[in-house]
Amino acid sequence: MTQRRIYPVEVAGLQRNLPLFEVAPGIRIAVLNILGDTQLVQACAQALHKKLEDSNYDILVTAEAKSIPLAHAISVISQKPYVVLRKVYKPYMGVAISAETHSITTGQPQVLYLDEKDQNRVVNKRVVLLDDVISTGSTLEGMRKVMQKAGAMIVSEAGIFTEGDLGRWSHVVSLGHLPIFTD
Repeated sequence: MTQRRIYPVEVAGLQRNLPLFEVAPGIRIAVLNILGDTQLVQACAQALHKKLEDSNYDILVTAEAKSIPLAHAISVISQKPYVVLRKVYKPYMGVAISAETHSITTGQPQVLYLDEKDQNRVVNKRVVLLDDVISTGSTLEGMRKVMQKAGAMIVSEAGIFTEGDLGRWSHVVSLGHLPIFTD
């Protein structure tokens, strides 16, 4: 097994060691992967729910895949529904609304799709855009574009962590901030 450098964090009262991965020459990020970490998902969901209580939102919106368990857990706590914007179009999605984004974790352009069945769930609704880590803002921008096309009103943007330029994310509801590491 590769010995990888880590970045220790405390979030929602829990300690985690985030592995550092190079995403560009000389640039590394601490990667948060909440998939399968039920304890962390539940703790972060509780903490974010408390921070979002005053947002007066109707529905949570997230992009697949890592933030889905977080959206689900907040949905259970808040008793408010959630919608997942998909990254791959499937024929059963019907006439989907889409927008292109570029993810730091994949390094590739990607498209976010709002399934036809979910469009009526967000039209004229007050939505919270939710992601696990907000780094470049490209996924948020893609979600914003899709929600604008769908006629939703964005009332808040939230994530477990923001990353990079802290001043850029002062409007985002989060539980912490991660630095970008340079060699």
